[in-house]
Amino acid sequence: MFSVLFFNHGCIGKKKSPEKNSGLRKADREQLTYTLPSPKLKGTITVEEALSKRRSHRSYLKTKISAEDLSQILWAAYGISKPLDGYPQTRGGLRTVPSAGALYPLEIYVLIRNVEGIEPGVYKYFSQSHKITCVITKDMKEELSLAALNQKMIHVAPVCLLISAVFSRTTQGYGDRGRERYVYMEAGHSAQNIYLEAEALHLGTCSIGAFNDDEVKKVIQLPDEEEPLYIMPVGNYYNRSEF
Repeated sequence: MFSVLFFNHGCIGKKKSPEKNSGLRKADREQLTYTLPSPKLKGTITVEEALSKRRSHRSYLKTKISAEDLSQILWAAYGISKPLDGYPQTRGGLRTVPSAGALYPLEIYVLIRNVEGIEPGVYKYFSQSHKITCVITKDMKEELSLAALNQKMIHVAPVCLLISAVFSRTTQGYGDRGRERYVYMEAGHSAQNIYLEAEALHLGTCSIGAFNDDEVKKVIQLPDEEEPLYIMPVGNYYNRSEF
């Protein structure tokens, strides 16, 4: 039941059986990679309901979330909604997020502590294949929390998304306006999608912009050309109103 992929370097993990009730598949020859369950295209609540109920949640339970829920969140954040051949700049096709010139400057990382069937660590999301690949084997959420002014919700949540950007992808087509406006607009689109998908799954999230950029880059080991823009913890939350 394992898909087999070969990589030159990366994280080594112990082999586990996939979850019985999950579409999750694991390839772990040299670099730990999971093929996520296919995203569902029809939910249980309307867009209007998700909009009306959307709130920022900052207090999370330490309970697991499912691989299916993680799959939905990542697909909503930056997944492929229409595959395209012949347009290499899209790196797979059109996304769930609008992008100036379909240049797609964003990258999505997910820090995992407590997801069914997935080993803790820092993973990068690949939209085209709907896979996550481990870039750091260690659970780095405590370090990320410290880099974000010690915000405990990052540390406690079972999952934390980080949105970064490669600005050159957009500036090559739009110059300084792309850097100053379009990339940030796109990050906002992605973050709102995460909010709405989380609400549809009865999960909570909160957008975080208060962090030390250089320290976050060190924690996640981002390439020089990438800049962190958003941190978004995701998880089950206490049933109380928050603002």
